[in-house]
Amino acid sequence: MSSSHHSLTSIRGLFLAFGLALLALLTRADETCSSPYLVRIEGQEDFVYVWTLGQESMGDGSDKLVTVDVRPGSPTYGKVIHSHSVGGRHEAHHGGFTDDRRQLWLAGLGTSKIFIYDIYTDPAKPRHVKTIENFAEITGGAVGPHGVYPLPGRVLIPCLSNSKDLGGRTALVEFGNDGTYIATHWMPTKETMPNLPGAEFADGYGYDARVLPRKNVMLTTSFTGWKNYTRDLDELIKDTEAVKNFGNSVVLWDFHTRTPRQVFSVPGTPLEVRWAWNEKSNYAFTHTATTSKIWLIHETKKDGWAAKEVAHIGPEGVSVGPSDISLSADDRLLFVNGFTDGKVHVFDVSDPHHPKKIYEKQIGRQLNMVSQSWDGKRLYFSSSLLTQWDKKGADNDQYVRGFTWDGRSLTATFDLDFTALQLGRPHHMLFGALKLGAQRAVSAN
Repeated sequence: MSSSHHSLTSIRGLFLAFGLALLALLTRADETCSSPYLVRIEGQEDFVYVWTLGQESMGDGSDKLVTVDVRPGSPTYGKVIHSHSVGGRHEAHHGGFTDDRRQLWLAGLGTSKIFIYDIYTDPAKPRHVKTIENFAEITGGAVGPHGVYPLPGRVLIPCLSNSKDLGGRTALVEFGNDGTYIATHWMPTKETMPNLPGAEFADGYGYDARVLPRKNVMLTTSFTGWKNYTRDLDELIKDTEAVKNFGNSVVLWDFHTRTPRQVFSVPGTPLEVRWAWNEKSNYAFTHTATTSKIWLIHETKKDGWAAKEVAHIGPEGVSVGPSDISLSADDRLLFVNGFTDGKVHVFDVSDPHHPKKIYEKQIGRQLNMVSQSWDGKRLYFSSSLLTQWDKKGADNDQYVRGFTWDGRSLTATFDLDFTALQLGRPHHMLFGALKLGAQRAVSAN
């Protein structure tokens, strides 16, 4: 066989490999903070689902699921095309899908109800199919369901409180995709697990839960209990005893056994967890709400895992009230929302141990959640934190806003004023799509 034939074969092989890699990149679409167990969407998102807090004397006053059309070229692009009220105000907060992406589960932080929607039959018009009404009773006293994280055939629900004293001691709860209760895993405390490494930092509080399957680890963070998050914020911060009752810990778990392995001291109330996506990157970011810090939880050759502060988000010594973070799919950029200053702060985290701020932009007078597309070209922002913690008067800015990102700056694409639309206070956003891709190939739960 001639050398020219060998060369041609090699070139063809290179083009094939490039084509397959490009196809994988193009079909790997979703929100960047989604679970590795979740069926991905095919292409880009078609809808943004917005879990919205009801406001008295506004529309029907109820919490509702709102659908925003974000299909390019659609005549209703950037408009609300559907909404469904659940009846009453339950402190709409976070939600998540089942792993097959057929259902969307939405949590009521105040009443501990879970509202389940079919988003598979007609993604543009989610249909309410079930409500879990007796959450505290069937879970053994866990209340304040904060979010919903898909696992194979089930969902994991991190909670914020308990029915006994409505304080910060809480649990992780598992339900099957059919709504059947499976298990409750109480957060560790120094009294319940005195021999756990870092037990002196174990406060029993909860907030977020995220899994890195290939390392068999899960991280959970910590917030505060029902007695605090249902109070008026101005009143709360004047109560010197109440402000002591906030979490300052991150727990590393053995995911398969759901057993705590280590507790880290992370002062300042650590919130969202965002694992890096690269197959060789064994680290995650979190941020602290009251001290405006970015923290890195990372694997080490010496100690196994460690936690360290790596950056300050706003001006040194000033808290911007960071509320949400989003890590780009290439692990290069971290978008950090400041609730207090209403700005998004963008950090280059190519070196995760030394983040560098490269950009910031004013999004609103208050700013809560951020959702980022997998290709990094589109970001969506919402405004509401908690009913009793949102700003007041003219600063009570309630919106969902869309932007494009060109690698250097954000450009606005649409702006929905939820007050003018009489819809309420928009909180969590999740992506919907008309087409689903392949099941993600990860280890079992």
